[in-house]
Amino acid sequence: MSVTIEDVQAVASLARLRLTDEEQEVLTGELNAILRFVGCLNELNTEMVQPTSHVLPVVNAFREDEISVFPAPTEMARNAPDTNGSHYKVPRIID
Repeated sequence: MSVTIEDVQAVASLARLRLTDEEQEVLTGELNAILRFVGCLNELNTEMVQPTSHVLPVVNAFREDEISVFPAPTEMARNAPDTNGSHYKVPRIID
């Protein structure tokens, strides 16, 4: 399988991209190089390789739910650097 300029034009049209003729040729070459590389992977013998869904053996680390007393809002506000009544004052980030 190889990618043609018509394929690149079709995908560019779907993505609403305007590509020059030069960009279309470059992308066609790059996509074909990627397909050649992936084709090399198809030649590998993976008969003894276990299928995986993740590269690392990840296990969910759940914790038990514990009921705890949550501090009162006034107590938490005492730790804030600046407050306005029951609200926390923070630096403005949007003008």
